Amino acid sequence: MIIPNAVYRRELSGGTLTVTPTGGQHSLEALFDIAERRNPKRAFLFVSKVLGRHIPIAPSVMRSAYRQLALQIPSDLPEPVLFVGLAETAVGLGAGVYDEALSRYKNSVYMTSTRHPVAGDLLCEFKENHSHATDHLLYHPADPVLRARVRDAKSLVLIDDEATTGNTFINLLEALRADAGLSQLERVVTVTLTDWSGNAIEANCPLPVTPVSLVQGDWHWESKPDAPVPVMPAVNVTATGSVAITGKQSWGRLGMHASARDLGKTITAAAGEKVLVLGSGEFVWEPLLLAERLEKLGADVKFSCTTRSPISTGYAIQSAIAFTDNYGLGIPNFVYNVAHQRFDRILLCVETPADSVDTSLLDALKSVANTVEVVVYEGDY
Repeated sequence: MIIPNAVYRRELSGGTLTVTPTGGQHSLEALFDIAERRNPKRAFLFVSKVLGRHIPIAPSVMRSAYRQLALQIPSDLPEPVLFVGLAETAVGLGAGVYDEALSRYKNSVYMTSTRHPVAGDLLCEFKENHSHATDHLLYHPADPVLRARVRDAKSLVLIDDEATTGNTFINLLEALRADAGLSQLERVVTVTLTDWSGNAIEANCPLPVTPVSLVQGDWHWESKPDAPVPVMPAVNVTATGSVAITGKQSWGRLGMHASARDLGKTITAAAGEKVLVLGSGEFVWEPLLLAERLEKLGADVKFSCTTRSPISTGYAIQSAIAFTDNYGLGIPNFVYNVAHQRFDRILLCVETPADSVDTSLLDALKSVANTVEVVVYEGDY
């Protein structure tokens, strides 16, 4: 179904973006807004209203999107099925779609790409050419059973927040077949919230492919000839920082089958309490499960994440907090659309030690919440 009279047009400082829907069950404005990238490769950004990354939203809204996408995944995929979520934006989206699809595909494994090297066996590398951080790493699962499922995978489900050209999916598929040696793949499913790629994925994919999304459309960017070229901060880093990752690697970077659901086990919330749960970078899935649990206790919960994505304020971005990352890489990180709000409590979840969090971030969060807590895994992992 195409929503009538739904052409979406935004005039930005660098040009005008026009999006025309071609399919889907949602209006364009229900799913995203537009912001300006601080990136010379692409001047605009689709900012999702259901992703929980740049706009704080209720976990139940995110779960609904996961369910809608998972229900569109074909039920006859040959197993084992390898699900891959793309860092950093879609690691939680991928895990959520996988979580909803797991009951149908028991012989499966979920993995995420990463820009944080960890102790493990590298499966392959691939590029996201238009991104603010182009290089992705994909590791073999630590568990031998999950490792075998990757090796023997016959179906591949690739998950990202949006597709504009489909090139990143094609790059990853090529790396998995040529470099990782996944020679038994028979079918591919691409899963996105919004798909602007037209038939590009089908035209360029060497295997039968099924695109899945909530809305489809075409976009056109008309740049202003005299527009200034954005200057991007130095965030294109895929490296090991000076701060060790101490959190459990149980959510996808080294493979996942069933979610651990054990972050912040002793944390509770009162009915009606306004709580913001913040994931950090790629550490998103277990924090979201914590947010879902608090929401079910009756709290007024919103979920969002820190990110390295450099975005200008204005349009979809009403406020921004800038700080230094918690991995010791010395790169800028950001929290969007939080500084202008008010919460009773903020739970900042990190996979590094609590003292790795930039105090300027904590100070900024304390200005909008009565209580700010840093949540880490207890014990040694």
